[in-house]
Amino acid sequence: MLARTVTHALVGLDARRVDVEAHLQNGLPSFAIVGLADRACQEAKERVRSGIASAALEWPMRRITVNLAPAELRKEGSGFDLPIALAVLAASRQIPPERLAGHAAVGELGLDGRLRPVGGVLAAAEGARRGGLGKLLCAAECAAEAALAGIEAVPVRHLAEAVAYLRGERDPPAVEALSPNGHGPVVACPDLTDVRGQERARRALELAAAGGHNLLLAGPPGTGKTMLARRLPGILPRLQPDEALEVTRIHSVAGLLAPGRPLVTVPPFRAPHHTASVSSIVGGGPHPRPGEASLAHRGVLFLDELAEFPRNALEALRQPLEDGAIAVARVGGRIVFPARFQLVATMNLCPCGARGDPAAECSCSAARIASYRDKLSRALLDRFDLLVTVPRPRAKELERPAGEPSEAVRVRVEAARERASGKPPSRSREANELLSRAVERLPLSARGWARVARVARTAALLAGAQEVGTEHVAEALSFRSPTELGPR
Repeated sequence: MLARTVTHALVGLDARRVDVEAHLQNGLPSFAIVGLADRACQEAKERVRSGIASAALEWPMRRITVNLAPAELRKEGSGFDLPIALAVLAASRQIPPERLAGHAAVGELGLDGRLRPVGGVLAAAEGARRGGLGKLLCAAECAAEAALAGIEAVPVRHLAEAVAYLRGERDPPAVEALSPNGHGPVVACPDLTDVRGQERARRALELAAAGGHNLLLAGPPGTGKTMLARRLPGILPRLQPDEALEVTRIHSVAGLLAPGRPLVTVPPFRAPHHTASVSSIVGGGPHPRPGEASLAHRGVLFLDELAEFPRNALEALRQPLEDGAIAVARVGGRIVFPARFQLVATMNLCPCGARGDPAAECSCSAARIASYRDKLSRALLDRFDLLVTVPRPRAKELERPAGEPSEAVRVRVEAARERASGKPPSRSREANELLSRAVERLPLSARGWARVARVARTAALLAGAQEVGTEHVAEALSFRSPTELGPR
């Protein structure tokens, strides 16, 4: 007796169709899973056997073979438990095999038959919809996520519920489909009112948020560099509907969706430690998974203590900063992960941290400083649109009342982005002349020229100006000055 269910295997961020075929024949009782299944998938044999028994169903005392086709596609994870169990039950005629038509299934079984959520349900639902399947059986916790793909999600809390549904004994509860256009839950972010002084750094933060520019904050320890960077998400606009689905898919595959929040509506903020490996930052591994750069897609990748990161990890970010994607090539194939993120970083001006602090004396030799700075190639620094030195605040600045809140800044940022979606302001003749003179007199590459022009345009959009003037170009140039990082 043969029965078949449909599920999906993840290859990067894409879902590939997998037919789960269960065959029962006479012989000594046994249970084998074939089709290039990894260890977690092979261990489904015990979970499925125990889950079927816990659902008060009969385990077939026959020779059972489960094939995961296509056989050359590697199958990973525990999401194959539910489709395997349903295929075995259909092959033993405990559920009508024809009822499985038009359905896909995904989920992990507990030993007591309860269904547990797994990652990548949104990608699986999108794969089912593309394959012409109208319904997806999944854990109840993942039903709202699956419904985002425009498919009918069938929430299941226990294997017995799935069997009763397929037998026609019960109707599944309705799932409220979330709209990507919705605002979603409010996520609390650190507020800019906590920052005292640092007006130049605050201005750079606003420019970065309005134009999606890369920002490097440099200065002595304790001046508020990290504090400022962590307040950037609070002034960023919410994700657009298509962006929200794109980010949700990535976080779903990585298993990072928060309980009760199936849709990511705010730009992600990722802050890996400086000991992170190249693969953890850009993605990869034996079976490629998205790294921090992809998890920060449409959001912010924050690198605290930039010069402490391995040089090869920093250099690996150069290509995605330009292309907005990361291609991971392995023997088994090539996978492309989206990685259009905003890079924000902080660093000291020297290894001891005292450089630039009038209250401390730097003990670093010229050779030690050069070695410290050499971790940051000129090509990487050229990809930062805004370079800002954050000085030690004075006592009178720390005693000032709270500054402008994040909400007020976010309103200006949203207004600037709204203007950017229309006709962009053109540069005046004087602004073009100033920009041309800057290329001749400053160490400004062609990429640097383009980035200065972008920052000047953002400054004009924030001001609501009809054209980019010399004052906007001059401000953009002030943030590209190499003296911001001090002499080498």
